[in-house]
Amino acid sequence: MKTDVLGVKFDNVAIEQAVALAYDIISGTNEKTYIVTPNPEIVWMARRNDDLKMALSCAGLVLPDGVGIIIGAKILGTPISEGRVPGIDFAEALFTKMSQFGGSIYLFGAKPGVAERAGLLLEQRYLGLTIAGFSDGYYDDEERIINSINTVSPDVLLVCLGSPKQELWMRDNISRLNVRVCIGLGGSLDVFAGNVKRAPVVFRKAGLEWLYRLFREPRRIIRMLKLPLFLLLTIWHRLSGKAEQS
Repeated sequence: MKTDVLGVKFDNVAIEQAVALAYDIISGTNEKTYIVTPNPEIVWMARRNDDLKMALSCAGLVLPDGVGIIIGAKILGTPISEGRVPGIDFAEALFTKMSQFGGSIYLFGAKPGVAERAGLLLEQRYLGLTIAGFSDGYYDDEERIINSINTVSPDVLLVCLGSPKQELWMRDNISRLNVRVCIGLGGSLDVFAGNVKRAPVVFRKAGLEWLYRLFREPRRIIRMLKLPLFLLLTIWHRLSGKAEQS
C-alpha cells in the first residue's frame, strides 16, 4: 500500500517491516534496490525537479521521514497509519539486525574524516557489524568511488550526499554497484560520528525533532519555512480535490 503525498508515493510500513524488507533483499540472491527517506523539504523540492521526482518513484522503498509528511497525509485524507519512519532510526534498526549475522556497510558522504569516525563508532556500538570501507562526499572521480565500493561488495551502502544529489546518484548508479541495498541518509554520518547531537527522546516522540534542530542551528530557519508552505499546499490540494491514494 502506497500513499501519495503531493506526487511522492510513500510506503505505509512500520520500521520493523521496513527492516525486514531490506534484510530480505540483503540475504537474497540477485535483487538489489535503493531506499529513500523524504521529508517535507524533499517533497517540496520534487515538485519542481522532475529528475528528483523520478528518482524517488524508482526507489524500492520510500519511507516517511518527518512528522510533516504524516500531518500532510492526514490533511489529504490518506493517512499513513504506521506513522513516520525516520531514516536514521531505520538505519540503526537495520544495523542491529545486520550485526547478528556479520553484515557489512560502506559509508559514503560528508566531509573528509567524518565517515572514518562514524565507521569506528558504529563498529564499537554494533558488535558484529563490519565497516567495509568509506569515502567522503568531496570527490571529483566518480569511477574511483564506484570501484572502491565494488571492490569490497558491501551488503549496504549509505549514501549521505544531501538531497537531491544522493537520490540522483543512487538512481544513476545502482545498476553498476555490487551492493544489495543503498540508503540515502543525508547528514546522518555527522550524527553517527558524534559531530551533531540528535534531539532528546522526548522531542523525537513528540515529532518535534525539527524544532530542537532549529534551536541548535538557527540558520536552518530558511529551510524550515518550507514546512508551513508544504502544509498549506496539502490543504489546497485537499480543498481542490487533488488528493490521491494508490
